[in-house]
Amino acid sequence: MGLQAGSRGGEWVLLMIRFRIRLRFCKRDNIRWISHHDLVRTCERWFRRAGLPVCRSQGFHPKPKLSFPLALAVGIAACDEVLEFDTTERLDLAELRERLDRTALPGLHVAQILAISQVEARQPVQRVAYELPIPAACRSQLAAKISQWHAADSHWHWRVDSSEPVDLRAAVDQLELHDGTLRFRLAIDRARGPRPREVLQALGVARLESEGCCLTRTRVELAVAPHNSNEEREDKSHEEGNVDQRVTAGGVSDRDR
Repeated sequence: MGLQAGSRGGEWVLLMIRFRIRLRFCKRDNIRWISHHDLVRTCERWFRRAGLPVCRSQGFHPKPKLSFPLALAVGIAACDEVLEFDTTERLDLAELRERLDRTALPGLHVAQILAISQVEARQPVQRVAYELPIPAACRSQLAAKISQWHAADSHWHWRVDSSEPVDLRAAVDQLELHDGTLRFRLAIDRARGPRPREVLQALGVARLESEGCCLTRTRVELAVAPHNSNEEREDKSHEEGNVDQRVTAGGVSDRDR
């Protein structure tokens, strides 16, 4: 299962096939209070209950190989989180969604499932969007803060664990108060990127989370896979299954030769 015979350099080999899946899911209610590490383990158990043939790591303690492009802080809800994984079998996406919906814990919900090529996999995150409901008593003061924000060229934030400030203004490319909801979008820079709660602190509304207002990550935007002359070949390779590891008929891996 998941193997295909092929020839390379006149030598017959067995090809281990993998099929890439990109899952977008929601994380809400009480499950938003678990850590990223616990979320990984929760998803491992979720896929096991669903009976998915997920590719596993090698070694004495193999585990499902799951890829999260961006972790989510504790307490923040989400409705567009991204998780990628490979399967050893081609699965019907409608059946895959039905399995996941049937076995999901309360608070986890499938938003979208896509089959993607390996060239599209593991794309970095470019932007993330957030929303926070604002009580009526705080809206006029926040609207004034947003106007000051847009008028300024920069907004420096000093972190306790860093000797250099972060310019929040440069990373926030969208900020508005609309229908009682604060919406903002951050450009991701893994080295010096701002954190969503730092934006709330700068706007004077950080306390609202402790008062029951739920911060939600509403969108995770991935970079577009680069176009090149090999893309069509890569896509075709995905249709037939992608080569994960080449093993000779004698059982010796190419990487060990």
